[in-house]
Amino acid sequence: MNFLRNVLATLVGLALFFMVGTLVSIGILTVLTSEQKMEVEDNAILHLKLDLPISELEVDDPLAALPAFGGAGNTIGLVQLLQVIRHAKEDAKIKGIFLDAPYVNAGFSTVAEIHAALKDFATSGKFVTSYAEHYSEGAYVLSSSATELYMHPEGGMEFNGLSIEVLFLKGLFDKLEIEPQIFRVGEYKSAVETFFREDMSEENELQLTEAMNSIYHEIVDKVARSRDLSYDKVDNISRQMLVRNPQDALALGMVDSLYYMDQLINNFKRKLGLKEDDEINLVTYKDYKKSFSTYKRSDNEIAVIVADGDIVSGEGEIGNVGSEKFAKEIRKARKDDDVKAIVIRVNSPGGSFIASDVMWNEIFLASKTKPVIASMGDYAASGGYYLSMACDTIVAQPNTITGSIGIFGIIFNMQSFLDHKLGVTFDRVQTGEVGNLYTATRPLTDLEKSIVQKDIEEGYETFTSKAAAGRGMHIDSLKKIASGRVWTGTQALEVGLVDRLGDLQDALEIAVEKAGVADDYKVKYYPKQKPLLDRILEDLNTEAQNKLLKKELGDLYPYIHSIKKLQHYRGLQARMPIDLEIKY
Repeated sequence: MNFLRNVLATLVGLALFFMVGTLVSIGILTVLTSEQKMEVEDNAILHLKLDLPISELEVDDPLAALPAFGGAGNTIGLVQLLQVIRHAKEDAKIKGIFLDAPYVNAGFSTVAEIHAALKDFATSGKFVTSYAEHYSEGAYVLSSSATELYMHPEGGMEFNGLSIEVLFLKGLFDKLEIEPQIFRVGEYKSAVETFFREDMSEENELQLTEAMNSIYHEIVDKVARSRDLSYDKVDNISRQMLVRNPQDALALGMVDSLYYMDQLINNFKRKLGLKEDDEINLVTYKDYKKSFSTYKRSDNEIAVIVADGDIVSGEGEIGNVGSEKFAKEIRKARKDDDVKAIVIRVNSPGGSFIASDVMWNEIFLASKTKPVIASMGDYAASGGYYLSMACDTIVAQPNTITGSIGIFGIIFNMQSFLDHKLGVTFDRVQTGEVGNLYTATRPLTDLEKSIVQKDIEEGYETFTSKAAAGRGMHIDSLKKIASGRVWTGTQALEVGLVDRLGDLQDALEIAVEKAGVADDYKVKYYPKQKPLLDRILEDLNTEAQNKLLKKELGDLYPYIHSIKKLQHYRGLQARMPIDLEIKY
């Protein structure tokens, strides 16, 4: 029996060895292939097919395109996409851009940065042509940047405003007999409402409504200016959903023409001076990236350190900002004499309070030695704002969701669930009255609750006092705009939480000016990618778990995923009021 067991173990080990070896080989071949430089022929059109999620930085994932992992491919990095558009503007071989983006998996601040880059590209005299069979709302906002906007004659367009839907779990916890014991400071710190309410509080409804209306105004204004329409007209089109078919879109000036694909191709041929039988030279985004290098020789560096995802302690994992890893990058940049300025790019809804404070301290120390600029993406709220407030200058997009200066904590009382549903009970011995404080197997006593609440209040005082010092405000003035309330970038500018509106490029320009290196500098992005094998093993673990959950749960997966995220709610939380997703 032992012999058979050893043989089976050996076979399993060999199978795993060969599987990992094969995947590593595939990954190496993928990397080697991707590094080959691509030559662009003359009279080309850059084809921007934005059919993947858009993240802050592009991470090469050798497994992502394999069928076993869904074949979804990599994400598109915002930084790399903007570099491509800017380089194409100056490239004589590129005559225009074909924007192919019926749906855009990105927040409105990200959309705004790409929109601005495309508008800038068009100032070169080159064309930007957008075409789709159907435009989602976000995709249409992006496509409004085009010099020519076309749609399929039988296609569709969603342009009917925004909405925010909030998930509430009280009914679920009631059925399971789970009691969330809530601790918070600030009437707007509504993240915990998910656990003990069935609807929004008046405060939460107010802040979300005002934030949504601010974003809506920016969207309408952007479309109106881009399409040369009045604000009132675009606003009316949206509120009444006047575009209900392609003919409506054409009549209202939302598109320029209704084309079939062959008509679009003929239009391109006319622009390029091609004959009917000639082929159009379309260069994909993926290929065009390999046609040029952004490397620049200089002893002066502007370090851009990206915080993208939930904030957690330790190294973190995919989709998280690990305080240990991030703080290490800040420390290296602070001590490196070649780094003349630092830009902190924040796209985070927050997370662990202690992790946020660990990173804040490193940013604060860095700001004493060299310029440190914050650039806010889609989100820079709560813990995300915590990172920003130690910087010299804070730059936000008009649609950035920021602020949410507040703290909360949750301890779940699982006693009834364990006893009544599972038949599990606990007994204990302890020293003192609070020897068993952080437990989920019984309700907290009044003394224990007072201890936790005091901890929350002290954390809030730390947050607000550091925010006030960072913004040069009196603590009382800061607290009037704190209390966990979220603000858009436009609102945050008005109340003094940010210094100016702009994008990453604006933040870089400020960093360059403050560093005094206008004529001689290079930009480098951190953190750098992990080694290939580490990424493969991480992907194997993460993808396998997600695929199994999605397969078993189907349409319930998003809701269970939200509950699963509770495991990261350890210690005090500086997190956005809700997992804010604006539907468009």
